[in-house]
Amino acid sequence: MLSIRTSLNKIPRTQLKLCVRSLSKIALPAVPTAHAKPGFEPYFTASYINGQAVKSDSKEWFDVYDPATDVVIAKVPQSTEAEMDEAIDAAEKAFQSFKKLSVIKRMELTFKYVELLKAKTNELAATIVFEQGKAWSAAIADVYRGIQCAEHACNVLKETEMVGLEVSTDMETKTVREPIGVVGSIMPFNFPVMIPLWTIPYIIATGNTTVIKPSEFCPGTGALLAEIAKEAGVPDGVINIIHGKAPTVTKLASDPRIAAVTFVGGNNAGKYVHQTATKHQKRVQCNLGAKNHVVVLPDADKDAVLKGVVSGAFSSTGQVCLSTDILFLVGEAREMIPDIVETVKQLKAAPGFEDGDFGPVVSKQSLERIEAVIADAEAKGAEVLVDGRLNKPSGEEFKNGYFIGPTVLKGVKKGMRCVDEELFGPIFTIVEVPTMEYTIDYINKNEFGNSVAVFTQSGPAANKFTKEINVNQVGVNVSVPIPHAAFGFTSNKNSFLGDLHFYGPTAFKFLTHPKTITTSWKNMEHHP
Repeated sequence: MLSIRTSLNKIPRTQLKLCVRSLSKIALPAVPTAHAKPGFEPYFTASYINGQAVKSDSKEWFDVYDPATDVVIAKVPQSTEAEMDEAIDAAEKAFQSFKKLSVIKRMELTFKYVELLKAKTNELAATIVFEQGKAWSAAIADVYRGIQCAEHACNVLKETEMVGLEVSTDMETKTVREPIGVVGSIMPFNFPVMIPLWTIPYIIATGNTTVIKPSEFCPGTGALLAEIAKEAGVPDGVINIIHGKAPTVTKLASDPRIAAVTFVGGNNAGKYVHQTATKHQKRVQCNLGAKNHVVVLPDADKDAVLKGVVSGAFSSTGQVCLSTDILFLVGEAREMIPDIVETVKQLKAAPGFEDGDFGPVVSKQSLERIEAVIADAEAKGAEVLVDGRLNKPSGEEFKNGYFIGPTVLKGVKKGMRCVDEELFGPIFTIVEVPTMEYTIDYINKNEFGNSVAVFTQSGPAANKFTKEINVNQVGVNVSVPIPHAAFGFTSNKNSFLGDLHFYGPTAFKFLTHPKTITTSWKNMEHHP
């Protein structure tokens, strides 16, 4: 007997939809307003295929937890092979008509999408808090940063405009940019709205279609973003959402109907996606891990440094690919240590709907990893200046939440996990060094290139640092130098695989290919 996959592959695409059992429609869950308590009835996370929120037929479902309470709040499926095929087929079919829509009309759809995203900001933010754990203000910022990208996607007329030249008498050549097709997108857990919006609005504006896999830790925003696109007038099949783990990743990276793949996440998975996608001749962009450094020179403004420490290390619970891992204090800048410690001690982890300084980490496994990193450093001689293990919310309701307070380590060295690994939590290390040149050499030898910053009041020092550092996202008195949407992401070294980055001007190039058309009217007479 043929397997489902083999059978589907033998059926003409035009007949495929007739052979996939109709999935039952499902309502999206109510907008959460408080954290889950024991006894909460989990909802089924919707897939979104061909303009419909549907319940998977899968026999394999994973638990989704409220990180503040450790209560199961949802079930997310491992999408079946048939469902993944149906989603890709819907995207492929929609592309044939959507690519013909005028760029003016697609721009109008993108403007409408921006308008609706703004109107539904609180709904999206509430889902982030409930499933991912962020503090309310951080969840709002997650949505706003995504909306910036959606606004930039409205610049599609300028970014994809035709370029032409009369290359000879009565002969001209012009270059147009055309959409590439179906794009598979694999999303991380840390920004459940912003990072999907690195892709979705650009997909709409450029005339492509997409199949997206949200993180299984916080999958609920996927169908919400797709439903908002439908409400904006985006045709069915343009935005599709499927779920799962490795089988879904492999499907998106290898299916011949998919022209390009975007990925944001960990190193091993990213390398696999890049290798698999390129093997199948797909355009691919992968943003991977990081090890981010902040350098403080002796002349730095202390208030700016203290604010930078808080935003750099603890925004979104430190689960940011640009979060500060190592704080280098150059020379007399070490005198700021007592002020840094006191500032950090004032910060509190709190449940997301209470909007403290930051929320819990995303999972119990993340909490256990961070606690193990602290224990490893302590056992190997590091000094724990601020111990987040002792700073957790009080109260019975949140005793099982994945909370860890702000943590600062000093006296660290290579061989400790806190130095060798990306921390990805509310923790950073302090390292005292003699010169700025030492930090430049150290950072340039690091394999990652996601983010770096220097704090100083010296223009010449900042100029030297920015020119000599081999990291392509640099902040001067800015601890988290994520570029505005108009510029695009520019990470390098082992933090990025591919050549065209996410969002910004390069997003339009990634999602389109150039076509040159040469026309000649030489020696042709005009006949009125």
